[in-house]
Amino acid sequence: MSKKRALGRGLSALLSDSSADEKLDVDIQSPSNIGKTQGPASGISEIPVEEIEVNPFQPRTHFDQEALRELAESIKVHGIIQPITVRRLTNKQYQLISGERRFQASKLAGLKTIPAYIRSANDQQMLEMALIENIQRENLNAIEIALSYQRLISECSLKQEELGERVGKNRATVTNYLRLLRLPPDIQIAVRDNKLSMGHARAIINVENPDKQLYIFRKTLEDDLSVRKVEELVREMSPRKSEGATALKESSTAAAPSREIAQLQSRLSSHFGTRVVVKSDGTKGEIKIPFLSIEDLNRVIDILKLS
Repeated sequence: MSKKRALGRGLSALLSDSSADEKLDVDIQSPSNIGKTQGPASGISEIPVEEIEVNPFQPRTHFDQEALRELAESIKVHGIIQPITVRRLTNKQYQLISGERRFQASKLAGLKTIPAYIRSANDQQMLEMALIENIQRENLNAIEIALSYQRLISECSLKQEELGERVGKNRATVTNYLRLLRLPPDIQIAVRDNKLSMGHARAIINVENPDKQLYIFRKTLEDDLSVRKVEELVREMSPRKSEGATALKESSTAAAPSREIAQLQSRLSSHFGTRVVVKSDGTKGEIKIPFLSIEDLNRVIDILKLS
């Protein structure tokens, strides 16, 4: 299924030729495609750059400056091959829907006008199109995709089935991405930074205990484990039903920590790389730092500088 057909009906018409891939921003579109439009468009218009404002719903806020300069140099030589897409706000005011890299590079190149498709879109459609455009980029990692899926569900009020239709994925695939957001922050960061594959992360998420998740995560990186090896390790560490029932009972009876204690737990957990538990009645309490092996205990001792 192509990317354009993957979009929901209505969005495909609004985006049409501007279903923006990052590839389009480096001018690889064939000139023979210029001018082909679908949906509510009236061909290509030359719009003054100063009359265009950026998309406030743009999920990506960072753009590589060196890449922008290179694109600006290309635009000086070849011009804009793939027009940007905007919506009209007033007679002389437009808002960017897609193509922000081309827009920013055009300003760097000193262009006074820029070719653009003019579409009709409300705020809800703007947000949805910006998020879907973001998901379609080939250089997104699994966590970025998962976060975009979550925003589409929460901010655009989409159900998982509807989301799947919008992005051309089945519900199981959408669910697998969303489950990654339940992993501890350290593991999510590793996936985001391409230090851990989605396959590894999907195996680790099958362990319910965050401490065990972090242990498997560290062992995976230290021993360069394959996905198959991680899956085997997960099966070995899966708790028996009785253990799971006991843990559930304990968690259900435990009092919810205060905001300050919760923040302290989060900071300590990040520092020690394991789920630290802090309990306090307001005057006294205890701090628990669990370890899963002698090797793990030695790691904690090293952090405490007790060795």
